[in-house]
Amino acid sequence: MTLAPSPFCILRIFTTASLISQGFGHPQMNNQFAIVLKYFLATNLAIGVLLAILTTPSSVHAEHAGKQQILLLGDSTTEGSVPRRLKPEGPHLEKVLEQLLAAEGDLPPCQVINSSLSGEYIRRLLDSGRYDRDAAKLPGLDFIFIRYGLNDRARREEFSENFTKDFHELLARLKEDHPNALLVPMTVIPYANEEASKEINDLVRQAARKENLEVFDIYPRYADELKKGFNMLNYRRYPLEKIPKQYHELVEPFVKGPSVEIMSNELDPILGHLEGWYADRHPNLAGYNVIADETAKYLSKRLRENKDE
Repeated sequence: MTLAPSPFCILRIFTTASLISQGFGHPQMNNQFAIVLKYFLATNLAIGVLLAILTTPSSVHAEHAGKQQILLLGDSTTEGSVPRRLKPEGPHLEKVLEQLLAAEGDLPPCQVINSSLSGEYIRRLLDSGRYDRDAAKLPGLDFIFIRYGLNDRARREEFSENFTKDFHELLARLKEDHPNALLVPMTVIPYANEEASKEINDLVRQAARKENLEVFDIYPRYADELKKGFNMLNYRRYPLEKIPKQYHELVEPFVKGPSVEIMSNELDPILGHLEGWYADRHPNLAGYNVIADETAKYLSKRLRENKDE
C-alpha cells in the first residue's frame, strides 16, 4: 500500500505558493520586509515539499521497516493446526523461524507469514479463491516457500499428470504477482510411506527443474531426526471411543471433540499398545522445530549471498 502526502502537507504547499504569487513583486512592499517574507515563504515551501516526500514511500517494502518478508504456503504439515490448538501460545513454526534467523546476528530482520491450511492441495488453493484472498496481494515478498503434494496425491485425479500442471500454474501466478520474490519449492516431509514420498518429491523436482528453480529438500533432515525415535516428532490423535473406558478419566484433560490429542509421549507407556496409537504422522512442536531449523539454515545462506551481491 502506498501512502499519499498528508492533507496538511498539501495545504501547506499550496497556501505558501499562493502567498508567494501574491506577495512577490508587489509595488508597495517595503524592500527589506519583502526579503524577510520571501525567505520565510521559501523555507515554508521547502519544509512542505520535504514532508510530502517523506510521507510517500518509494516502494511497498517501506511498509515493513526493512524486514525481509517470507511467505510459507502449504498444507497441515506447514500450518500446524493441532499444535496451535493444544498450545496456542506456541511458539509455532513462523515464530521459531523468525527467532532462529534473528539469533544468527548478522542477518536482516525477517517477518515470516504462515499462510498454510490443513487439507489443502494446489488445485483447491487456486480454485477456492484463497490464493487471491490470502497470497496474491501480500506486499513486498522476498521469499515464498511452497510445500504441497500430500493432499494432492490423495485427492487429485490422475495425480502424476495434474500435480505437475497445478504446480506450474501456481508458480506462474506467484511469478506474476510477486516478481521480486525468490520461489522455493520444497519436498514433503516423511509423512506417507517412502514410496509415496518419493513419487511426490520426484514430481516437485521435475516441476522445479523446468522452471529453473532450486528445490529445498527438507526430507533428508526430517528422516534423520526420525531415526532418533520414530514417534518423536508426531503428536498423538486417537478416537476416544477406541480407548478402554477404564482410561477415560485419565485421558479427560486431553479430549478434543471426538478424539484424544496429546502433543508428545506422556501417555505412550499406558496407551501405546493400542492399535493405531501412533498412526497420525502430523508434526508436533518438535517436528515443526526440525522444519524451522532446517529452513533457517537454508535461508541464512541465501540472505548472506544477497548481502554480498
